[in-house]
Amino acid sequence: MTATVIDGKQAAADLKESIRQAVAQRKQRGLSVPGLATVLVGSDPASQSYVKAKHNACEELGITSFKIEMPAETTQDVLEAAVSKLANDNSVHGILVQLPLPEGLDEERVLNAIPLSKDVDGFHPINIGRLAQKGREPAFSPCTPSGIIYLLKKTIGSLEGKNAVVIGRSNIVGMPVSLLLLRENATVTICHSRTRDLPSFARSADILVAAIGRAEYVKGDWIKPGAVVIDVGVNRVEDADKKRGYRLVGDVAYEEAIEVASAITPVPGGVGPLTIAMLMQNTLRAAQSQDM
Repeated sequence: MTATVIDGKQAAADLKESIRQAVAQRKQRGLSVPGLATVLVGSDPASQSYVKAKHNACEELGITSFKIEMPAETTQDVLEAAVSKLANDNSVHGILVQLPLPEGLDEERVLNAIPLSKDVDGFHPINIGRLAQKGREPAFSPCTPSGIIYLLKKTIGSLEGKNAVVIGRSNIVGMPVSLLLLRENATVTICHSRTRDLPSFARSADILVAAIGRAEYVKGDWIKPGAVVIDVGVNRVEDADKKRGYRLVGDVAYEEAIEVASAITPVPGGVGPLTIAMLMQNTLRAAQSQDM
């Protein structure tokens, strides 16, 4: 059996097109143009690349973007004041503080300064708390986990009753995607690097989400035949045959897994494109909710 490759690029393109049309309709009706503000502290190349991609997506979809760049030496008070200013700006519907912040800055205090109604990244402590509570609804859910659920539902439909195993417990992916899977009535097991006999847990999964940050960590014989595998990892592996000297691989040994799973996301081109598409969708939703 060779797995179906889940095309995250196409799924993201379809979602972005629906967002582009919705934004255009808002403009035609004279409603506010959705606005996204990003706050970048320091000059980390990866963070700069991520922020650039978000602004490019805004331009593509007709969303207004505001770029706030601050030096790594920025103090806590100055950063919080900048976020508070954006919070009071009616043209800004969503605020994203690019994480991680430089050492010495209190991440939670900064996130608390973002109003729930503008927390399009979904990491405000109250939004995460609501995500973890039955009967409560967060204003927004984190973008990468939301993208994972979007891909899963497009691929297999209902997730109810499925055994889902999540390898990784980060605040950005592992924990929130586990909570979102629970909301879809899946039965969820959270594993990590210290789980005893991790392969046996992985083999029980109808849905296996790998988000542990280790190159090709999950082997093909860890995967239950016919499982759906979502590979969140993006890792650089040295490769002298490549012009740039490396290649990107996921947390799953792809060539092994594709012979066992029923469907699998590639790296790159799987989960990644959905992250920005979900951010754009959250920004549109923020503008819509602030119309009311």
